[in-house]
Amino acid sequence: MVTFAQYFKKSTTYRIFSAILTNMASFLSTIGQISQVGVRMVKRMFVDGISWKELMEQCERFGISSLPITLSIVGMTSIIVASQVANEMVKQGGSAFIGMLMTILIVREVGAVMSGFAQTSMIGSSLAAELATMRVTEQIDAIDVLGVDSVGYLFIPRVLSGILMMPVVVIIASVFGVILGGVASNIFSGLSYRAYFTSVWLGLYMKDLCVCILKGAVFGGTIALISCTCGYFANGGAKGVGLATTKAVVWSFIAIVIWDMIFAMLFFF
Repeated sequence: MVTFAQYFKKSTTYRIFSAILTNMASFLSTIGQISQVGVRMVKRMFVDGISWKELMEQCERFGISSLPITLSIVGMTSIIVASQVANEMVKQGGSAFIGMLMTILIVREVGAVMSGFAQTSMIGSSLAAELATMRVTEQIDAIDVLGVDSVGYLFIPRVLSGILMMPVVVIIASVFGVILGGVASNIFSGLSYRAYFTSVWLGLYMKDLCVCILKGAVFGGTIALISCTCGYFANGGAKGVGLATTKAVVWSFIAIVIWDMIFAMLFFF
């Protein structure tokens, strides 16, 4: 005779709740691991210092290598938004404010968030796969055996490069997005470039630029730290590498959205 417990375990409701609990456990475990290696990384940074050569290599990776895909995503997003907004604004007599609206949207949100998603997809996944491969092939164990702190050696240049280079990428991507927004507005609504770029400065304040730069630094450090942590604690061979990479991308996306909400509540409400 089938008991209620056996019947319930076969139900969709049980599977949904089980998946939620599993993901919550994974989330809490990841937060604990991030906190653990974050504290250890900061400690080693003051004890062992910074390898400037390795830092420059990671900065080139985080900044220059990822710039084309970041510009593509931010630029296309700006074109899509401008194509939807410009026509309606012109119809309502708000053509003098299209540049201002696009600039505020891109500087406050689109530039940083879309850049964060692009960096996560390209650099974050790469960092996670790299460290996960080192873990499953026992290269990290070899580093520890040689007496070198693996967290300091692997994490410090990667996380610092994210903190240093992400604001630069966000600023470049935001400027690129504003320019493409003007081009799209001209094409789809006939708005002149003069009218667009004249209104760009109407709603842009130094506070917006400072928050944009700070948001970029936080996003960059978060992406690098989460990705490196997921890769560092990987296990289970090739399957573990794939799971660590997926986990790094998913949690980085979630972290970016959470950070963005916190910044919006702190600075714009």
